[in-house]
Amino acid sequence: MRISVVVPTFNRACTLPRALDSILGQSLPATEIIVVDDGSQDGTGDLIRRHYPQVRYLKQPNSGVSHARNRGIDAADGDWIAFLDSDDAWLPDKLAAQYTALRKQPDLRLCHTQEVWIRHGRRVNQMDKHTKSDGHIFRACLPRCVISPSAALLHRSLLDELGTFDEDLPACEDYDLWLRICATEPVAFVAEPRILKYGGHPDQLSRKHWGMDRFRVRALEKIIGSGRLDTEDRAAACGMLVWKAGILAAGARKRGHTERAAYYRSKQAEYVGLTGKLQGDGR
Repeated sequence: MRISVVVPTFNRACTLPRALDSILGQSLPATEIIVVDDGSQDGTGDLIRRHYPQVRYLKQPNSGVSHARNRGIDAADGDWIAFLDSDDAWLPDKLAAQYTALRKQPDLRLCHTQEVWIRHGRRVNQMDKHTKSDGHIFRACLPRCVISPSAALLHRSLLDELGTFDEDLPACEDYDLWLRICATEPVAFVAEPRILKYGGHPDQLSRKHWGMDRFRVRALEKIIGSGRLDTEDRAAACGMLVWKAGILAAGARKRGHTERAAYYRSKQAEYVGLTGKLQGDGR
């Protein structure tokens, strides 16, 4: 198993060493580590050159996390790709645990792990809605992203077949990718925590963009129109889109954004009709 680790980063020289040290400390070593610097201006390049000469360092103008991850994927030599966000860290047996899980299920091409959440330096408990699992998890992927990029190890053939991260999505690009993969692919899951996922930063995308569900609506439209879903999964995806569009419409109406509210109401109506048709066809 040749594993390439792709680490996108932007102005996180303060947390990047923690991430890189956690990769270098793996009991099952990665084949290569690729850091894609998305236009940092905080000395990230100097940090890599001085302290991590074994890391492949790629610099690009600021183009977003999807472009950074995709550039790393293109440069990777491994047949397996792992991602680690530069503010997260792996526990020492993360790759070894995934290797063991995939050896037991050699037909699977994606494995993710449980995670520990840390906010403002303190561990926080995940709610039931964030429960993770294995197998065919497409419907569990519909409400929110249930696979963290930092927890994923996937075979690059999946990306060759289904595409990489959508660079037109400024956020929820991981949600979009997991929908595409989990539409037809079962996944493996390591139930013990194998990553430390840090949150609460002011530069997180969830704070930068209003209404994150608007990006999920776009991703849902893509997968619904892809022709890759069976009737029941397509109906479930339509129902989720209707629900999310309703939330966006109500929020826009409350804030006086009448055109935006009308747009999402029209989406609701469109996919309510499609849901009814699919449910009728399935009877």
